[in-house]
Amino acid sequence: MNSNKQLYLVTDHRIPFDLLEKKVKLCLEAGIDVLQYRNKYADTRVQYEESSRLKKLCHEFGVPFIINDRIDVALSIDADGIHLGQSDMPLDIARQLLGPDKLLGASVHNSQEAYDAIKAGADHVGVGALFHTSTKVNTKLISLIVLEEIRATIKDIPIYGIGGITPNNLTSEYLKILDGAAIISAILNCSNPTTEVKKFNALLKKQN
Repeated sequence: MNSNKQLYLVTDHRIPFDLLEKKVKLCLEAGIDVLQYRNKYADTRVQYEESSRLKKLCHEFGVPFIINDRIDVALSIDADGIHLGQSDMPLDIARQLLGPDKLLGASVHNSQEAYDAIKAGADHVGVGALFHTSTKVNTKLISLIVLEEIRATIKDIPIYGIGGITPNNLTSEYLKILDGAAIISAILNCSNPTTEVKKFNALLKKQN
């Protein structure tokens, strides 16, 4: 699964939405492959309105739009898929609700969770945190050894690394295992998102 490595952007609720929307557009223009809307703190109405706007923007660029956690919001705007954590709705139930054609991603932290995710119908998994990150508290870091074990378990669906990833720490050791990188702060919390997207793409695409 290591061909066509993808740059997967995840939104940051700490950024005012109008500014976030502008930054997302710059990232789409620069060449991200997937966008995930993640906001666990906003009211449902706000999530509906914000995700509707971001989905429209993504589809102008032909980029899949995924929603974190909130399957009700995903269904209401006909998003391209959903991403679920270990404490969210069970994956098999989510797959039933979504149907066979939507993308279903899962956060996993070990090979058993990875195996269970595949069995339940996940199309891809996110593994992290690979490095220390400011977007989640009390995160347990995933070692390279555990990442290799997950890769050995997952043969046929993509693995995205997440958590504190920068162009400097996305080394060849990780790129050999990962099918893509999910990024928040290193792109959205900088002065020039376009430049950072290009840096990540230079790393990801040269591995193909």
